[in-house]
Order: sequence, then structure tokens, then C-alpha cells
Amino acid sequence: MTERTGLLTDRYELTMLDSWVRDGSAGHGAVFEVFARRLPEGRRYGVLAGLGRLLPLIEAFTFDAHDVAWLTEQGVVGEGAAAYLRDFRFGGDIDAYPEGDLYFPGSPVLTVRGTLGECIVLETLVLSVLNHDTAIASAAARMVTAAAGRPIIEMGGRRTHEQAAIATARAAYLAGFASTSNLAAGLRYGIPTVGTAAHAFTLAHESEEAAFRSQVEAQGAGTTLLVDTYDIADGIRTAVRVAGPALGAVRIDSGDLADEAAKARALLDELGATDTRVVATSDLDEFVISALADAPIDGYGVGTRVATGSGHPTASMVYKLVAVSDDVGGPLRPVSKKSKDKVSVGGHKTAWREYDDAGLLLRECFTVPGTTAPAGAQRVQVPVMRGGATVHAPDPEEIRASTAAALRRLPPEALSVAAGTPYLTVLAASTEEETA
Repeated sequence: MTERTGLLTDRYELTMLDSWVRDGSAGHGAVFEVFARRLPEGRRYGVLAGLGRLLPLIEAFTFDAHDVAWLTEQGVVGEGAAAYLRDFRFGGDIDAYPEGDLYFPGSPVLTVRGTLGECIVLETLVLSVLNHDTAIASAAARMVTAAAGRPIIEMGGRRTHEQAAIATARAAYLAGFASTSNLAAGLRYGIPTVGTAAHAFTLAHESEEAAFRSQVEAQGAGTTLLVDTYDIADGIRTAVRVAGPALGAVRIDSGDLADEAAKARALLDELGATDTRVVATSDLDEFVISALADAPIDGYGVGTRVATGSGHPTASMVYKLVAVSDDVGGPLRPVSKKSKDKVSVGGHKTAWREYDDAGLLLRECFTVPGTTAPAGAQRVQVPVMRGGATVHAPDPEEIRASTAAALRRLPPEALSVAAGTPYLTVLAASTEEETA
């Protein structure tokens, strides 16, 4: 059962709520949207992730007596808002792009509808989850493209917060990574887990051969032996001598990976271990993996640059009020920011996509009440919560397949990891009366 998440928010969310409870507007209707004004520099697309983690957290967004007492003691809320929070549970509706789908500048990836009070308190939680997981998935998808079918292991748990490590493994797997070293992610989400030994294992034995014998005895000849603790060529010879030609793989974690992989492949073949795979690790990202495309490497392990900011810039998603009513049950009116460089478009948006005859994505646009969608366009968002209850919960394998399918709908130039402009920018459709 998910623990209460009500306090996973910023103070100003609740001070705004307190004011709205006092002036009577907390119950007014409202629509909030999540979008990114721009993609990180050089990126051509983003991959939305985190929805499957977010929805249970919203369902658990409640406050117990101790939470409310502390909030009042700290002067965050008055008695009116305290009473509101004691019985709080989100009861609104949420539509979203399916997890694993692509997004572009202006894509309304998530829409929250409900009362002003219940929608505003979710802002911090929504952005915390979506910004983190989307940044991971967007970077991971680029690495998967660069790997061109060669499997990638997620192994960044030692480079981030222990709970973020689990979310990182999930997001990377959804984007196409083959497995993770994180056991908690394996248990929670059913992600395949892998891992054999680190340099400490070799150093703890009297010799590299003794270490390899111990590992092979425990894990079988199909294990992966880390061969760069001392000398890579000597390590490979020792590995094959100990495990025989059935050795599963050797891992190289240092040096010029292209050069060392080529020498490792040649030596393995010379020793008769023609089916033994070569796995490369060591600060890899999509650019390094692309540079290694011609090297005889059978798989990669990526840690730091998928789990931390050094590997991916922030998704920079924002959560903005786009429509509000002036009384309980009243009609919604569009609202928008006009400040320089942070302009938003008012009105509840519906996103649409058009595809060519080959199924490639051509255009994404949005309509607001009073405008019409292009003929034949497909709606992007799906219902994910109704009345505060989750109604859309695909498992990780389904999301993973959907992500791969979404990426196949981009032309090759849009999948390039080289710096470029966004493949699409999402703009308003026509201004005619909406009929779709």
C-alpha cells in the first residue's frame, strides 16, 4: 500500500489553498495542464514517463490528523483549510498522453480537471514525478536508438537517491533498456535483473584466476567476467582458461572501449570462445554509444549518464491553470500567462495527431472549445483517472511496447542523436467551431 503523499508538496500550494478556502473559491471549477515550452537544447523529441507511478501517488494524496496539526502549528493553514485537508481526497478527472508516448514543445501531456482547491495541491507531486521520469526516459530512448538493437543494462543505482534509483530503472526499461541491476525495481515492476561481480570481488581474491574460478563455480560458465582489473588481455586468457569456450561474456570497464573491444573480440576468437559476448561499461551515453557503433560490442551497461543530470537535461515541464470558473458550477473561462518567455495558451486543450500513409507522424496540434480538429486526426490523450480513481494502468511490458511503437512513427532524421531542432512544435488548430 502506498504511504500518504499529501506532504510531498510545496508550502505555497497549501497557502494558496488556505486563501481560496477563506474567500470561497476553493470549490470553483478549474483545469490545469502539464506541458513543456521547449525541449532540452538539441533534442528532437521527448518521451513521457512516470504516469504509472504518479496515479497511485495521487490516490494516496491525503493528510492524517498529525499532518494537519503540524500544518496548523506551522501557520501554513488556518482552521478552514485544516478542516478541508482532514477529509481531502482528489476527486477530479485526469487525461494524459499514454505513458511512453512522444511529446514536443506545447504538447498538453496531462490535463487535470476538478475544483481549484483539489487541483492546485497536486502541482508539486505531478511535476516531481513527471519531470524526473520523463528526463530519464527521454535520455534512455536516445541511448537505445544509438545502440541499434544491442541490449543496454541500467546500472545507475549508486549514482542517485535510493528511491530515485528505482524510478530510474523503471523509466529506462520503458524506453527500451533490456534490464537493470536494481533488485527493488525488479521486484516492484518485474524488470529483468542482471549482475555478476565488481572489481572488489577480484581484488578480494589472491589472484584473478581464483576470483574467476569462484565466480564460475557459483554462477556457471555462462556468467560475465570483469576482465579489466589488471590487464585486459591477461584477464581474457584467464577467463577462457577457467570457464572454457562456453564463457558467457567479458566486461570491459576502462580504456579506449573501441580499441579494447576489437582486441578482446580477436583474442576471444583466437582462444575458441567465438560465442562469448563483449560488454562495455564506463560513463556511456548516446554519443559514446554512437561512436562505438562499429566496434565489436554486444551490449552496454549505462549508469551515471542515465541516472543523473550529467546524462540528461531536465524535462522542464510546468503545471499551469488554463481555465477556471467564477463560481461553483459556473462555466469555465480561459486564463493564460502573458509574461515574457513564459506565455501560455488559455483554454482546455484537446491534442490531435496526423500520420502519413506509412504511419509516420506528420503533425500535432490542439483544439480548444470553439475550434475544430483536422479531418482524420487522432486524439492523443486517454482517460487515466475518473472521480479520483485510476482507470488506465497498463503494465510495464505494455508501456515498453507502446514506446517502441511510438519511436517507429518518427522518421530516421528525427531519431538522430545529433543536435537538432524539435521534430514538431504543437500549435493551435483552426478557429472554427469544434466538431471532432
